[in-house]
Amino acid sequence: MKERVSDLFKSFFESEKSSGILLIAVTLVSILITNSSFQESYLSFWEKDFAGMKIENWVNDALMAFFFLLIGLELKREFQVGELSTFKKAILPGISALGGVLVPALIYTIFNFTSTTKTGFGIPMATDIAFALGALSLLGNRIPFSIKIFLTALAVIDDLAAIVVIALFYSKGIVWTNLLISMALFGVLLAFNKFKIKNLVLYLSVGVAMWYFMHHSGIHATITGVLLAFTIPTSHNEHKSASAKLERILQQPVPYLILPIFAMANTAIIIESNWSEFLLENYSKGIFIGLVLGKPIGITLFTFIAVKLGICELPKNISWTELFGVSILGGIGFTMSIFVTLLAFDDAQIINNSKFAILLSSLCAGTIGYIWLRIVLKGQKSLDD
Repeated sequence: MKERVSDLFKSFFESEKSSGILLIAVTLVSILITNSSFQESYLSFWEKDFAGMKIENWVNDALMAFFFLLIGLELKREFQVGELSTFKKAILPGISALGGVLVPALIYTIFNFTSTTKTGFGIPMATDIAFALGALSLLGNRIPFSIKIFLTALAVIDDLAAIVVIALFYSKGIVWTNLLISMALFGVLLAFNKFKIKNLVLYLSVGVAMWYFMHHSGIHATITGVLLAFTIPTSHNEHKSASAKLERILQQPVPYLILPIFAMANTAIIIESNWSEFLLENYSKGIFIGLVLGKPIGITLFTFIAVKLGICELPKNISWTELFGVSILGGIGFTMSIFVTLLAFDDAQIINNSKFAILLSSLCAGTIGYIWLRIVLKGQKSLDD
């Protein structure tokens, strides 16, 4: 009998896994265009000025704020009523995610400790939910739903860690006046929540103003999305709360419009004839080894230690071989890894090469994880049988 989960979780899983396939297609198109006769016009398009900012910056700073808003809403729901709502539920994916964050960051730092590229330590830390669930969905109905829940919870906590890292380590030249105004507006939103105001238009309007001042403060403006999410009211009725309504509104445009646009703007990767040489750079090694090896080693090792120490238990219908396969899929970085790359580096060549390393790493992690789980699950009956 299938485990009972919330309709919102099912909707979230369905949207994420299908958007992963769309992102693959969009990424391939972007790379093909970039390495064709249209390269110059394609690259210059994203550099064009619109209302005082480059189109690329509007995508990365403004549109992606909606992505972080959705992530914030998902985090809030999972911590309140979902798979992370109790300590017992959260402890296993929490410890697993901790290993999946620390070990890749450590591996990257070892390779880049004496280099200026050491700022990229956050690149291999996060798991791309859309791609990871997309890869998992290719295995069909033989995947126990508990594995899907575990991978989703793991990736959600990964995103939370990435958000904290972005806020702490990738903010430049803080303008305190603008930051204080932004925080004052955040206080207004908290007051709205305290007085049980449920008007989404009001929350979003103040959120836009908060984004503007945050953008001009030196703190990356996408953090506004997460802060806004945590102020929007929830209720015991999962389906009728303002938070749930906004999450349902965003579950289509974010994975099917905003993330594809982000992919188009940020996977304009020039593949040069000597591309293999760039993979020997220390930052490329740190990204590749951090994602492909660091993620599964960190996730599995921390989980194993926690279980052996009696801190938590492995779910009864998940074996260690299945968990290891899921941990390999955790090495699919993409969206958040590319996003951190843009914040970590200023050199265009390093950014281009890092994106290429991220794509290769994610492809390897996805392929190896898929093959591993396919072999492990071979012979199991479909859950629909």
